[in-house]
Amino acid sequence: MTLLKITGGTVYDPLHSIRGEERNLWIESGKIVSPPKNRQPDREIDARGLVVMPGGVDMHCHIAGPKVTEARKLTVEEKRLAEPQPRRGDWGSGTLGSVPSSWTTGYHYAALGYTCAFDAAVPPLAARQVHQEFSQIPGIEKGFFTLVGNHRFLLECLKKKEYQVAQAFLGWLLHATGAYAPKVVNPGGVEVWKQCRRGNLSGLDEQVSGYDITPRTILREVARFGNQLNLPHPVHIHCNQLGVAGNWSTTLDSMKTLEGHRGHFAHIQFHSYGGEPDKETSLRSEVAPLVEYVNQHPEITVDVGQVMFGPTTSMTGDGPLGHFLSQVYGGPWISHDTEQECGCGIIPLEYKDRNFIHALQWAIGLEWYLLIENPWQVAMSTDHPNGGSFLTYPRLIRLLMDSAFREEFFDRIPKRVQKRCQLKDLKREYSLEEICIVTRAAPAKMLGLHQKGHLGEGADADITIYSPSQNPEEMFAVPRYVIQGGNFLVENYDLRIPRDPGVRSVRPTYDPGIEKRLAPWWAENYTVSFENYPLQKRERANLKEVDLATT
Repeated sequence: MTLLKITGGTVYDPLHSIRGEERNLWIESGKIVSPPKNRQPDREIDARGLVVMPGGVDMHCHIAGPKVTEARKLTVEEKRLAEPQPRRGDWGSGTLGSVPSSWTTGYHYAALGYTCAFDAAVPPLAARQVHQEFSQIPGIEKGFFTLVGNHRFLLECLKKKEYQVAQAFLGWLLHATGAYAPKVVNPGGVEVWKQCRRGNLSGLDEQVSGYDITPRTILREVARFGNQLNLPHPVHIHCNQLGVAGNWSTTLDSMKTLEGHRGHFAHIQFHSYGGEPDKETSLRSEVAPLVEYVNQHPEITVDVGQVMFGPTTSMTGDGPLGHFLSQVYGGPWISHDTEQECGCGIIPLEYKDRNFIHALQWAIGLEWYLLIENPWQVAMSTDHPNGGSFLTYPRLIRLLMDSAFREEFFDRIPKRVQKRCQLKDLKREYSLEEICIVTRAAPAKMLGLHQKGHLGEGADADITIYSPSQNPEEMFAVPRYVIQGGNFLVENYDLRIPRDPGVRSVRPTYDPGIEKRLAPWWAENYTVSFENYPLQKRERANLKEVDLATT
């Protein structure tokens, strides 16, 4: 096998406490290996003076599935105006805009130094489509979280207190769809919305119509099931009342509801608002009490969902939120219910730095990065494309590393934002090590990807090499080399032949007797037959399944 040596790079590997040390790396068979004895490398890269990090991991984005397809339909004018994305070597051509085409998504992630990305909200019924789309996003490894928090079979089990049946169903569903983790979105609220009622329940203890259960029950039990199934990422949570003034108290209550179980809270910026509901002008930051709780509870992790100014598209598994945004922004929007499972909303929008609410959202996101004590508990995200495109990550990195640049931005936004947040007083600047943590090491650890996010022996050879610069935005925008699984994606700044590294999924242990219970329910409630619902054997060929019975 080809033996590659990366010589003399300035290595950052936070998992192994390597903070900018000059080291050599050896790669063989797609893995990082110990220095071989009595062998010369087949190829050597001189990385002296260059910065070497693990490949980037985006743990929360939206890059495939029906919501992405519909979003592309709503943004055709945007694509006509966007710069064409020509064929690049063996990479296909495509379109850009806030919702890029599949090929474009792959090569732009690679061109930023990312080697792995997870779609954060896929209806189980749409899993087959997502796997097909993933095959058209080469270069990066992929995975997805499947929506369960409003699935009617799960709700019926919780109503009847059939907790073992519910846990078996969750295990079966993850395996049937080839998913990596369960996603809970506005638990109970989306189901109420689908019943043509209001979707923002007043709190975690309001009854879900027809089921005699509460959002608290749904959240607590799914978190417990995910932990008992030994999932590497037990539960990915989109709290109730996203975007609503005063929602911070519901977010804090949701964190406490986990009762010590591991759980991840997504796009936390959108859930950190003080003020009075239905009075958006009363909006203010309430990051402080939330970050204080997270600082004291290492079992809780977050990604930020940073707002970045400019046009984008909101796509969410939270149907009532989509309707709310349509009332705010007007224009075309889509609301879609997926049979027994979930709902979604899609609407194009634009974040403006002179808009009070948008500017405050931007500031609240940065407060999360700057106030959290342990960078291992926070992952970089823009909730692509909801808060902004993943292409804005280099600009976001500069905002974190350069306080003077951040203050310049802050001076442009409405002055009353200063009275509603504490960003102006935060002078912290991220180091390269901390950037490496929040973009690579921490999200890999949160996802339980033990062979990613670090450069130790046995790790996947996912490596990004940057030319250092005084301007972090320039440095992180154009890596010199990107290697995924030992294969070059970028070489001397040029894109190389891509491959499809596959899809991460889990294989939980569950009671197979659940299928006898599910079959008649499926026949009565679904338009798709039970036999055709799970992925077939041939469709699982590209899955990298984690067998949880052996971990």
